[in-house]
Amino acid sequence: MSETGVVERLRAAGCVFAEEEAAMLLASATGPAELNLMVERRASGLPLEHVVGWADFAGLRIEVDGGVFVPRRRTEFLVGHAVGLARPGAVCVDLCCGSGAAGAVLLARVEGAETHASDIEPAAVRCARRNVEPRGGRVYEGDLFAPLPGGLRGRVEVLVANVPYVPTGEIGLLPSEARDHEPLVTLDGGADGLDVLRRVAAEAPEWLAPGGHLLVETSERQAGRAAEAVAEVSGGLLAAEVLTSDEWGATVVVATRR
Repeated sequence: MSETGVVERLRAAGCVFAEEEAAMLLASATGPAELNLMVERRASGLPLEHVVGWADFAGLRIEVDGGVFVPRRRTEFLVGHAVGLARPGAVCVDLCCGSGAAGAVLLARVEGAETHASDIEPAAVRCARRNVEPRGGRVYEGDLFAPLPGGLRGRVEVLVANVPYVPTGEIGLLPSEARDHEPLVTLDGGADGLDVLRRVAAEAPEWLAPGGHLLVETSERQAGRAAEAVAEVSGGLLAAEVLTSDEWGATVVVATRR
């Protein structure tokens, strides 16, 4: 199948970035039969990253298995700020790590970073271990902070938590790629979308070093309430600010341990 043929099939299936996706499929397929199968899977609605088995994130090739949350390009805004806040040798944690994309970038961009990641989804943990551990980090399976080594308490300088923040009632409005192919636990943030953020912020002061930073992605319309929730549940131990990027279409709450 020619590149033009692939583009036409993807366009017919409603793929907005058909040319870019076609190039990625052609580069990944080992032959005509595999290419045809990959195009069929993509046209059926499977996320492109699940079809090819990887995602381009912040210049790194991140392996992404089927059923694992696909790292969004907008999250590069969050991770870029995390890298900027981390000094050489910083202790970093990536909660709700999914494929481990954020942890992998911290290891690649921060000299000597000590990086730990965790996720509650076994499939995500298996995937994250392939992205994080070869770069020198560690990945644990469990709920938020629960599986982390106790020796990290009070030492974490950069804590990235890409928590689910879609309100439960809005899950059905998500694109089918996310709604049908990514775990619900990675999307559903509770009634107002802030349930998991509150849990992370409530425990974060125990784990952060003085002056340490918590970075959480959220939506623009939730940002004010998210910042208020962080200050409230942390007992005022975290001072939060909101950062936005029109270029990335991203909103991040950065909270600093007093």
